[in-house]
Amino acid sequence: MPRIDELFSVAGQGVIVTGAASGIGFAIAEVMAENDARLGLVDIAPDALDTAAEKIARFGNQVETRVADLTDRAAAFAAVDALHNRLGRLDTLFANAGVSGGPGFLDATGQRPPARRFENIDPAILDRVLKVNVAATFYTIQAAVPHMRAAGGGHIVVTSSISAHKTETIVGAAYVASKGGTGMLVRQAAHELAADRITVNAISPGPIVTNIGGGRLHDTATQELVGRFTPLGRIGTPADLQGAAIFLASRASDHMTGAEIVIDGGTTLGPVVIPPAG
Repeated sequence: MPRIDELFSVAGQGVIVTGAASGIGFAIAEVMAENDARLGLVDIAPDALDTAAEKIARFGNQVETRVADLTDRAAAFAAVDALHNRLGRLDTLFANAGVSGGPGFLDATGQRPPARRFENIDPAILDRVLKVNVAATFYTIQAAVPHMRAAGGGHIVVTSSISAHKTETIVGAAYVASKGGTGMLVRQAAHELAADRITVNAISPGPIVTNIGGGRLHDTATQELVGRFTPLGRIGTPADLQGAAIFLASRASDHMTGAEIVIDGGTTLGPVVIPPAG
């Protein structure tokens, strides 16, 4: 029987993380590097990517970077190919890059601002969200597959969302539509690629404090509001996803594909109603 340090080992792996400059992507890259993987980091923001790479480099492992707009299929392929060549292998891809679809139809007070009505959603927002959250993920997976197939297999991990399978009130409809597409993409890719020993799984977080959506979840009042509706009593952080990332990149998850790990503090269970004291 393997020891736990062998079962969950990612040491020596070649790992590519998209959207790696901050938030969930950076947290994933950090835990991979801390556990002796070699990293290829992709992001559209060059300065933030350089800063992230400097922080990751403190672990002493190989860190390569590539600035790319992954909604451009040619750029996505070029980025994955270049990082694969520099790392010498591609064992795990974290397709994490994503954007917000703006606020939902209710505001924090439960009101319905007219500007947020369904018929008023800006088509430019819908176009951008679908390109980043669905098309770019699709292209990134496509780019990774030939390298993994040639190597005899690999792990693909997509950052999805609990919005992939539930309606929302404070999350924009364009985002919900995109994550629904992402969820089905994970299952379809998993089905098609299983014969190549390539697993495709998703991490589906609830509200997480990141810079997405202009960083609105950094606001303390918003965090407290979310916490009140979360059974575990607090909003999530990128570090809360690191354990799942290690699991899905390691041999511990080798017989798991087309699945999602929900990390939402119990949000999808519904809010906990605490009766008044006395």
